[in-house]
Amino acid sequence: MNGASREALAAARERLDALTDNTSVDAAKLAGELAAVTALLDREVSLRRVLTDPAQAGEAKAELATRLLSGQVGGETVDLVSGMVRSRWSYSRDLVDSLEELANTADLTAAQKAGSLDDVEDELFRFGRIVASSTELRAALTDRAATASAKGELLRGLLGGKTVPATERLVVRLVTQPRGRSLEAGLESLSKLAAGRRDRMVAVVTSAVPLSDQQKQRLGAVLAKLYGRQMHLNLDVDPTVLGGISVRVGDEVINGTVANRLDEAARRLAG
Repeated sequence: MNGASREALAAARERLDALTDNTSVDAAKLAGELAAVTALLDREVSLRRVLTDPAQAGEAKAELATRLLSGQVGGETVDLVSGMVRSRWSYSRDLVDSLEELANTADLTAAQKAGSLDDVEDELFRFGRIVASSTELRAALTDRAATASAKGELLRGLLGGKTVPATERLVVRLVTQPRGRSLEAGLESLSKLAAGRRDRMVAVVTSAVPLSDQQKQRLGAVLAKLYGRQMHLNLDVDPTVLGGISVRVGDEVINGTVANRLDEAARRLAG
């Protein structure tokens, strides 16, 4: 996202933060309503184009959005969406992508207010690992022939009562409304968004055995110093690494495992 769309999204994020800072605003309800508007505009391409048409006055587009949404969603959602369509967008699709981000952010804010944001981060990561290890589950969740309601029912059976409510809502929304993304890409995006609520980066740490609390604290401190930001550690145990740890932060991999060193030695011998 660039140019006008980046500025419009930044302004919308500020408005969302101002709204959810108000204790009287139900962030989870707001998330659900923003998700419903996202689905509407994702489906109704002609409406989306009208609401992002640069040739139309911003106030006229805001009035149209207000007429369409009033009585369907709460006043906070109407005001937020109306403010967004007043802005200029580089592409009509950017408006939908931004609404989806705001819906997810509102759910994460609800979790943060409830003191369960750390749980959401961990549960998103663990769910991703479960999907990666089960080809049958992944196939069921990504089956284009399966209905959204069937996928949602499957997920609610898997996650209901076992995760915090925000995690269930985020995952169900991702799977039932993928919007062209892979499941893995969607989960990674949610993890980054969750980390961003505390201005933290995400480090995926793979080790042969579980790390002790002292080791986790020491590693977190080292990475925070290296990257200049707080670091949330997603921990994965994989006996095949033999020893040491592998750390992935975004696209950067810091690999200190025995298996990696053996592979490197083998490559040198072969060369």
